Amino acid sequence: AGAMSERPLRLLGLHGYRQSERRFRQRTGALRKALRGRAELVAVSAPHPVPGSGEDDDGDDPPRGWWFSGPGTFEAGEVAAAPAGLEESLSAVAAALAEHGPFDGLLGFSQGAALAAMVCALRARGDPRFPVAFAILVAGFTSRAPAHGHFYQEPIALPTLHVMGDADAVIAAPLSRELAQHFVEPVVLSHPGGHFVPAAAPQKKAYLEFLDRFRPGQGQ
Repeated sequence: AGAMSERPLRLLGLHGYRQSERRFRQRTGALRKALRGRAELVAVSAPHPVPGSGEDDDGDDPPRGWWFSGPGTFEAGEVAAAPAGLEESLSAVAAALAEHGPFDGLLGFSQGAALAAMVCALRARGDPRFPVAFAILVAGFTSRAPAHGHFYQEPIALPTLHVMGDADAVIAAPLSRELAQHFVEPVVLSHPGGHFVPAAAPQKKAYLEFLDRFRPGQGQ
């Protein structure tokens, strides 16, 4: 196509547990700056307020979660017998894609990355609610809940970039590596830091190289 309009890619951002759209936006300033002109990040809040958050609770912006492993609690390593809230969150992501779209891909952090991986699995199976072409999963992990096992039964054939921190004390890098192994041809990026979305020069380069595969006219 001759005069190609170079529109930036659009990413739907899925925040971590106990964050919100606003908190996520505040913590991804460096990333959004690094992607400027190439990709824009539009975040959405999870549907479930985290109960009893106390001191960091700011009335109009409560910390939120995508699902719970116990009554009103979440631990990534918990083998949750009765996880709650995931269906509402999948519906919320589908609604955001429909209302604020079109989006090219997802960018998830921590529990949001775990959710994004589930969305990728559904998308790879042809679920029409999730029209995304790729995902960037930062500090992701595989849900231990047996009820969620079906997401990982077959290799997930959607392009993904998996970002993990060598010093991450919340979601240790091996957990993120384990998630990457559920994907077909995952791209894996390690950084020396902890539990955050990194945006220093080496990571910026890796994000842009990955995203360039999906730019209009790149013959993806």
